[in-house]
Amino acid sequence: MPKIVNHEQYRKELLMKSFDLFGEKGYASITMREIAKGLGVSTGTLYHYFPSKEALFLQLIEELTKQDILNFLAEAGEAKTLAERIKTLMNFVAKNEDYFFKQNLLMLDFYQQQERTDVLHNQTLRKVWDDAIQALAIYLEIEDRALADFIYCFLNGLISARMFEGDTISYTEQSELLANMLTAYLKAQKTH
Repeated sequence: MPKIVNHEQYRKELLMKSFDLFGEKGYASITMREIAKGLGVSTGTLYHYFPSKEALFLQLIEELTKQDILNFLAEAGEAKTLAERIKTLMNFVAKNEDYFFKQNLLMLDFYQQQERTDVLHNQTLRKVWDDAIQALAIYLEIEDRALADFIYCFLNGLISARMFEGDTISYTEQSELLANMLTAYLKAQKTH
């Protein structure tokens, strides 16, 4: 009797396993042949699921974003205040810091290999960005898209800063500062 394969599940498994391979060599340096070898599949099998390295990478980023959101929400619990929600978010980032370092470095490597206009018009990247910001805005209970963009950029900047500055920048301090700034800003917005 032939083996029954859930192709969608298998595709996701290949995606998730490819993250470490991209992380080890970088987007620019790794080939589809090396990815296939690292995954223990034939190059033909890999091309069956992903027509190119770029397609594989973009699907990986899309899947990682979905998983990041689901993992965070599963851990987040019920925080009542904005300050508590921000602290919970920062704790999640701190707990998964190495993973987020690797993810940011991969995105920068990918970006470096693309034409800027291609990146700006890439629908997958736009969707991933929008999905992450929408999830962040819903969790933090913020309706202002510009404010949600700011917080997401702040988080990515904080992750980048910690890659270079390490523990000299505290997640706890940054969490408190962000919470105080946002609380004051939102309070001022209500009075206008």
